[in-house]
Amino acid sequence: MPITAKEFSKFAASRRSTRDFLPKQVDPKLIDQLLTDGMSASSWSNTRPFLFAVASGAKKDRISKDFLHRWAALAEARRGGLMAKIKLVLRPDAIPFMDYWFSSTYNKTLVPRSQKVGRELYTMLGVPRGNAEARDEQWANNYRFFGAPTVIFVFIHKSLGVYAANDTGLFVQNLMLSAKANGLGTCALGSVTPWPRAVRKEFDIPKDYKMIYGIAIGYPSKAKVNSFKAERISIKEISIK
Repeated sequence: MPITAKEFSKFAASRRSTRDFLPKQVDPKLIDQLLTDGMSASSWSNTRPFLFAVASGAKKDRISKDFLHRWAALAEARRGGLMAKIKLVLRPDAIPFMDYWFSSTYNKTLVPRSQKVGRELYTMLGVPRGNAEARDEQWANNYRFFGAPTVIFVFIHKSLGVYAANDTGLFVQNLMLSAKANGLGTCALGSVTPWPRAVRKEFDIPKDYKMIYGIAIGYPSKAKVNSFKAERISIKEISIK
């Protein structure tokens, strides 16, 4: 029986990022179903210019350990003085080398949104604004994938640029909604983008495909952080008259 428009709106609005997962494993057949549901999204000339590397078990743990190792060195250099930065130079694997580079600062029109959600989330987590070490440790949870048993790393074909990224976003939104419908939680992981080599070590990724982010997938815990709801701005702020 088809759902009503109101039911869909309510369901879509219920999707939120999950930042604490249960250790319960996700059936690989269910992951395949999420990917299949993602394929129902539209695509530029039906090119489907993306690849997905699914990591779980020991493979996921090795990738997590690699990310944490690199992040620890980078975080120490960011907090420390000259000697800490010199040490980073001696650890080239920790220096970000992204497939797609982005500006280190948001455009001034977007900064308030980012600052607001960051302030509210870290306040809920009890992480003091001025405590760099505590904030870095919280950020490290991204590389633990918030305890998720499965992580999907997303790659797009370099030839289509933003169009490949757009197609992938459509796919991933369908995947995330399917995950929600199946009782799972998800969290997009832009934090993994600095070190695609940590993922390529574990998968045979064609050189023409570049990593843009990851997706943590699993069963949400009852941790307080999963009740966090980032403000969804009014459509008036994104509509042009």
